[in-house]
Amino acid sequence: MLRVANSLLGGRAHEFILLSSDGQPVAAAGGEVLVPGYGLDAMPVLSGLFLVAETVPDDIDLKLADAQLAKIRTACAQIELINGVLGGIGLGAAWLAHAGYLQGRRCTVAAPHVQALKLACPEVSVSSLLYEIESNRLSCAGGSSGLDLMICWLGRSHGERLSQSLLQHFGLQRLRDAGERQSQTTAAPMGSSVKLAEAVALMEANLGEPLSTEEIAGLVGVSRRQLERLFKQHLDTLPSRWYLEQRLTRARRMLVQTSQSILQIGLSCGFTSGAHFSNAYRQFFNYTPRDERSARAAAWRAAPNASHQNTGHQNASQQNAGHQNIGHQNASQQNTGHQNTGQQNTGTTQTFTVPESRQHTPKDPI
Repeated sequence: MLRVANSLLGGRAHEFILLSSDGQPVAAAGGEVLVPGYGLDAMPVLSGLFLVAETVPDDIDLKLADAQLAKIRTACAQIELINGVLGGIGLGAAWLAHAGYLQGRRCTVAAPHVQALKLACPEVSVSSLLYEIESNRLSCAGGSSGLDLMICWLGRSHGERLSQSLLQHFGLQRLRDAGERQSQTTAAPMGSSVKLAEAVALMEANLGEPLSTEEIAGLVGVSRRQLERLFKQHLDTLPSRWYLEQRLTRARRMLVQTSQSILQIGLSCGFTSGAHFSNAYRQFFNYTPRDERSARAAAWRAAPNASHQNTGHQNASQQNAGHQNIGHQNASQQNTGHQNTGQQNTGTTQTFTVPESRQHTPKDPI
């Protein structure tokens, strides 16, 4: 996005670089391996930082999450000293919130995680809107909302003509307003059914020790049949099916982000045995957990070996930047909000990917 904006503006209004948490290559959701110019610990002076993530701190090992949050706090402190921009893409704002940099501020995250973040960080005003811009704090739900966020933000800095040019470049008919809600299937239910929202929050909080549908219904104060009707009406699925999908999605993230064994991951996501986990995973994704690990390992081995050759000068590393991930990032996000610039013509923006495991096996971008 910033590269396109620079071209339309006829110069280098914004510079940007790609970061990862430890300076190692990161695998994006589409299989592309992104090679950062720096690790977060070695980042140069920047005027802004965007965190791109597809996991939240609670989804990874506690020690790793604490280590990542410590790095994020240090980086954000440098940005805040110059009143720079801090942004979150997908679940990036969840990391900013846990790091303490969204207190008293508005933000948004992907719809299925809105309620959980509200509970974890009550001092933050979490919405289910497409994107939020409050002063120098930016956030969006990920996917195509990253385009809307960046076009709106750049338009405020450079004028309506740039906004229209960017919309035309990306083939968009209009810029969606920041007040529009996410269209994900879980966004509407959160506002239209309190009981459904409570049930979803219970499921998300108990992925490792799944509750039965009867237990969930009893805890939220409805009958099993009523709960099934709510899920069918708003999510077009059964509670048990939706619950299973969340557990498998979490397991997939752990497979690509951690060094835990396949059995450990299966057990931590509520499966009773390795065979139970493998069968459920294959039925849902059409390949086994072992296939997942093997494919990511092959992608990582095929990545360039010079992950640190761009560390000498910012300009060199910036040419390959604009994508980073804080954990996992979607392919659609790679061309959108992975850049951050606080001040025109001066500060470099930096995108960083949220928690990645120290084992450098292929991972799904957060």
